[in-house]
Amino acid sequence: MMPAPLLDNPPLRRSAAGSGRLARMAVRAAQGLGLLAAATLAGPAAQAQGQGRQPGIIRDAEIETLLRDYTRPIFKAAGLSQQNIQVVLVGSDSFNAFVADGRRIFINIGALKQSKTPNEIIGVLAHETGHIAGGHLANMRQQLEAAQTASIVAMLLAAGGVAAGASAGANMGGAAAGAIAAPQEIIRRSLLSYQRGQEASADRAAVTYLNATKQSARGMLTTFERFQNDQMFLSQRVDPYVLSHPMATERIALLSELAQKSPYFETKDSPALQARHDMMRAKLVGFTQPPESVSRVYPRSDNSLPARYARAISAYRFGAVPDAVRQIDALIAEQPNNAYFHEIKGQALLEAGRAREAVAPLRRAVALSGGNPLIRMLLGQALVATDDKSTMDEAVRELNFSLQREPSSPAGWRYLAMAYGRKGDIPNADLASAQSAFMGGDFRLSRELATRARNGFKLGTPGWLKADDIVNYKPPVDPRARKKPPP
Repeated sequence: MMPAPLLDNPPLRRSAAGSGRLARMAVRAAQGLGLLAAATLAGPAAQAQGQGRQPGIIRDAEIETLLRDYTRPIFKAAGLSQQNIQVVLVGSDSFNAFVADGRRIFINIGALKQSKTPNEIIGVLAHETGHIAGGHLANMRQQLEAAQTASIVAMLLAAGGVAAGASAGANMGGAAAGAIAAPQEIIRRSLLSYQRGQEASADRAAVTYLNATKQSARGMLTTFERFQNDQMFLSQRVDPYVLSHPMATERIALLSELAQKSPYFETKDSPALQARHDMMRAKLVGFTQPPESVSRVYPRSDNSLPARYARAISAYRFGAVPDAVRQIDALIAEQPNNAYFHEIKGQALLEAGRAREAVAPLRRAVALSGGNPLIRMLLGQALVATDDKSTMDEAVRELNFSLQREPSSPAGWRYLAMAYGRKGDIPNADLASAQSAFMGGDFRLSRELATRARNGFKLGTPGWLKADDIVNYKPPVDPRARKKPPP
């Protein structure tokens, strides 16, 4: 299941302290530590941000399962197995990944589409794991606080010197601006140097994790060689000390030395893992690119399983559902126990308004996937869409199960509300609607619905307590919001 990207991400916070280039650099550092320097960002992600849009978050059972299999041994080697770290898919076509806290790794779908081997992505994930294991983001925030304090002190001292010169009758002129800017520049470069050190540390940690899991660092080299090509035009005219990451040539030299010392440098990905990686890339291409682009990447002459997968997805996405179903049925005939083929068939039928036909393949997908919560949520949605009251108990069961594991899905709560409504269970329908509004950020509506739900439950019951929690929830005050002066 790979629906349209969710566009309900909160806006990036801006730094409240500092000024000029130091403040801008503080914002970039606060947003996260990742593979690319801000100066090298290009392509759809940068264009979307420039136009005021942000890439959405994408959910997909098949891709998320594969990425969990990639990260599980890495997290174990890093001592993070118990931390419940998530890998989040970002709907941007640029090749990048980053961490923004200690429990999530964000990776652009562009990195997945462009990576030819699992090892390339595993190396990226190992690098980001190095940031988490090293506590780099928390350390960077401490450095930012210290730098901002030092910046304020430096400006005050410089301004005091300028004022003293002026009182003595000296004509400061341009020297005044220079006196204030020079300390700022020194602090900024010091902070960037610190961040470059963290990037180099994450590179070394990544190689350590790969060695511990008997995997090659060759994929990391391939990734940094790609960055080197991106920086070729940049390195001739940009001071490397104004980049937050080491220049690609330096990273490649250091990484190559470490990687080639490993006894696992020539280790290849298993054929089974490579096959899953190829299917993931095909799925992303089919979902995110127009039919003409899909045809260029996977021409009709390509009869491989990934090529047929991409073309089938593209056909359903762009309205040729009967043809898409025929193509998917051919895939199922070849791999009858592939849960994701059954899932995509059910999704195609459901989105074409054929909910009753979608239920059987989705039930099969749930069984074959071991009860994946995202697929169970899709099955619940299909059961609700049949408008058959006899299936509402099953819909409630599937949706409740999936929401226990995916509680932040507004759509899941919305369909659960519909299922309860069709069963005539109005208090639970109101409560589920309140939870949907809450997860969507509409706290006023969620409070109104929860108040109504609370009145329908007996005092002290689980439903009453959940509704009461929503009624009494006070959203955090946005520090950027200006208080209105009293009348």
